[in-house]
Amino acid sequence: MTLAEVFTGVGIRGEVPSAVAGLSVAGLDYDSRRVGPGYLFFAFAGQRADGRQFVNDAMARGALGIVSELARPAGFDGTWIEVEHGRRAMSIAARNFYAQAAGAAQIAGITGTNGKTTTSYIADSILRAAGWPTALVGTIEYRVAGRVRPAVNTTPESLDLYRMLDELAVSGGHHATMEVSSHALALGRVYGVPFHTAVFTNLTRDHLDFHGTMENYFAAKQLLFAGDGAPPPAKVVLNADDEYARRIETAAGSEVFWYGIEAEEPPSPGRFLRAVNILQGFSGLLFAVTFEAHYVELASPLAGSINVYNILAACAVGLAFGLDWKTIAHGVAECRTVPGRFERVQEGQPFLVVVDYAHTDDALRNVIETARVLKPRRVITLFGCGGDRDRAKRPLMGAAASASDFVILTSDNPRSEDPLAIMNDAMVGLGKHDTPYVVEPDRARAIRRAIEEAREGDIVILAGKGHETYQVLKDRTIHFDDREVASEVLRSFGYARGKS
Repeated sequence: MTLAEVFTGVGIRGEVPSAVAGLSVAGLDYDSRRVGPGYLFFAFAGQRADGRQFVNDAMARGALGIVSELARPAGFDGTWIEVEHGRRAMSIAARNFYAQAAGAAQIAGITGTNGKTTTSYIADSILRAAGWPTALVGTIEYRVAGRVRPAVNTTPESLDLYRMLDELAVSGGHHATMEVSSHALALGRVYGVPFHTAVFTNLTRDHLDFHGTMENYFAAKQLLFAGDGAPPPAKVVLNADDEYARRIETAAGSEVFWYGIEAEEPPSPGRFLRAVNILQGFSGLLFAVTFEAHYVELASPLAGSINVYNILAACAVGLAFGLDWKTIAHGVAECRTVPGRFERVQEGQPFLVVVDYAHTDDALRNVIETARVLKPRRVITLFGCGGDRDRAKRPLMGAAASASDFVILTSDNPRSEDPLAIMNDAMVGLGKHDTPYVVEPDRARAIRRAIEEAREGDIVILAGKGHETYQVLKDRTIHFDDREVASEVLRSFGYARGKS
């Protein structure tokens, strides 16, 4: 593919230099270390570094030229293509470069504050139940046709996404399910990506350190449904019980699927999935879905009413791709666990220990409510608040945690902030309630304290980090996995896996 063809539809300031327009492009990259002969290097203005400082390295590795929204640096005499928006330019260029895979891709994009990861796992399980090779892209990991790699961002750069779609196509697959974060939408990481289906789970307070206001946060989510740089999604899936979902503006040609528990009919025209006759227990969920003339009974090993919503959203994705209810029900049943989402740590102890990613007040309330439905003797909740993030949500999280019977307040990725200062913010919310609590800045000792407190029939919730395997401190990042620490503590107390 020629350089001119790669830049079809890209917003350029000026024109592609005629001397290079007809040259063949061997690849694209935004990391100079991966550049090879015949590549185009995209130089972004990043949070930590200016991409222009790597352009000489890229050229030394054989790059055809540099693509950037930034001005050519003094003394640089190679090919410099200045674009209107760096990430948008890379996305369109990548879509052109991987045109065959991009054109065949059937992508379901899932956005919202809570539930993206679980919904994507269930949806992927449903698509695999149809016998399709799939890609799963999200917070925990990236999977392509069964091959797993670590997730760098919840939503990867567009170029990385198209590479995965190309890899999937080589394996005979075209269906992908991906989490679409508000950051990715606002920064243009998914600009021009052709989504077949767009899902909105809910919107609650989060990421205001980045977006500033809830309206800005919502506006970023809305981009997924408008078709930002691409046609609007053919199918749209919306939560009928969420006030922000009811505000989503859908394109005239998009078919809308609503889902809910409380709503008895869709807020506006569209097809409607409703959960009824919900039964919850330690073994998971049993409920039925009413959908037009269908009454479908579903069973899932996942716990909690919040997962009823996630399952409904995933079922709607299956319907959007034309699957039958037998396949959908099988996919729901086969999704047995989602890492770090009400994930059990079992070493034979007579109480339940679960690890959950809940790091907003709404998510914390949901996980505590999920525990309450299981009718424990007591709910013991450990939580912390991340540093260098929205301070205003810290007292809200403290208030949410107070719905437990006992609380341990600790650290959760303090980053550059003083952990004690972060905990003081959270204590404002805790202090407004009578729930007993203790403060322990050292997360490992806090987990030990929570488990020491537990007795037969209790549920211990280790909230905030979920699947994460690290702790971000002021001067370094260390290995830390709540699940590993909890298992070690339980074994140190003499519990043995498999004993009850």
